[in-house]
Amino acid sequence: MSSKAKARQGLLVVISAPSGCGKTSIVERLLKRNLDWVRSVSATTRPPRMGEKNGEDYLFLSRDDFENMKAQSQLLEWAEIYGQFYGTPASFVARQTDEGKVVLLTIDVQGSRQIKESWGKGHPMLSIFILPPSVKALRERLANRNTETPEEIEKRIAIAQEEIKSAAFYDKTVINQSLDQAVLDVEEIIQNFLNERSQK
Repeated sequence: MSSKAKARQGLLVVISAPSGCGKTSIVERLLKRNLDWVRSVSATTRPPRMGEKNGEDYLFLSRDDFENMKAQSQLLEWAEIYGQFYGTPASFVARQTDEGKVVLLTIDVQGSRQIKESWGKGHPMLSIFILPPSVKALRERLANRNTETPEEIEKRIAIAQEEIKSAAFYDKTVINQSLDQAVLDVEEIIQNFLNERSQK
């Protein structure tokens, strides 16, 4: 395969972070800065939050519909988080990467492991873990969202501390001290990966 052909190959970029670490904001900014990149829309059984749109933020499914997708092997990965199911529809990722697109996928640690075992063994893939500056900063960010009770925040903090232990499993890590800088750091990692592949 020529270098030019390799440059046109798509890339799946998996981005994970504990809840409240800014992965959604980072991805939103990356998409505005790179108009040819796309975001993978995950399927979920959780109800929409205020302002979320079906098919744009998530593909909101009933538990029965989600189970049907699992049974028909239509999900690259799936996980149960906080009592709800989340998964990545395989067809979207395959179609976009076949067209040479960079696909940004935000998923949890469980899902990332599944993706690396399946998709990552036969396709180009890059995984990035976003870290909070500190647990104190993460707690403040969660409180400022005003979407969880104090008890729910502490539960998320406990889960986050466990998830952070998995950062070494990822190809790269970025500390989100400043959102602007974190966006630039993630963008540079992706561009460097693409450049290295195009030169091989």
